[in-house]
Amino acid sequence: MNPKVDFYFSKTTKWQKELEQLRMIILDCGLTEELKWGVPCYMFQKSNIVLIHVFKEYCAVLFFKGALLKDPNGILIQQTENVQAARQIRFTNVLEIVEMVPILKAYIYEAIEVEKAGLKVSLKKTSEFIIHEEFKHKLDKIPDLKAAFEALTPGRQRAYIFYFSAPKQSKTRESRVEKYLLQILNGKGLDD
Repeated sequence: MNPKVDFYFSKTTKWQKELEQLRMIILDCGLTEELKWGVPCYMFQKSNIVLIHVFKEYCAVLFFKGALLKDPNGILIQQTENVQAARQIRFTNVLEIVEMVPILKAYIYEAIEVEKAGLKVSLKKTSEFIIHEEFKHKLDKIPDLKAAFEALTPGRQRAYIFYFSAPKQSKTRESRVEKYLLQILNGKGLDD
């Protein structure tokens, strides 16, 4: 146990018993506990393996390279269609966790083996994502915008592509593109 992480467990009220149980299970697998992104993160030789996080309806263990796990029990969940590597196992009560201890440990040990083997998730390239017409039109029309967009990191490019393509109405997509043109031209990401 890392004392720096204790506050996270003491501040949570809704999922406190579930989180304590998950913490014990994960630590029992020999991982190092750190606080990253404001949540407990468990590592093997400085590589992230799993983290614990909470939502309104559930708490979860997130496997950083979950897409590489075999998942014989069919319990790994891809949070959204845009999540490429990570997978979650969700819980809504302590009893679910207690019943799954051997399975959960097996998944954690497999995740450690994936890391030891140096396996990497094959991520889609930014060029493989669909750029909606509203943004594509601006990129074609404004060469400086296209150059600035292509100079952004792949993660920043994907963030813009996802954000611009999320609305169903063309008018909304168009207004989002307009709103962020200057930010892209200044070499900034969506949240910079």
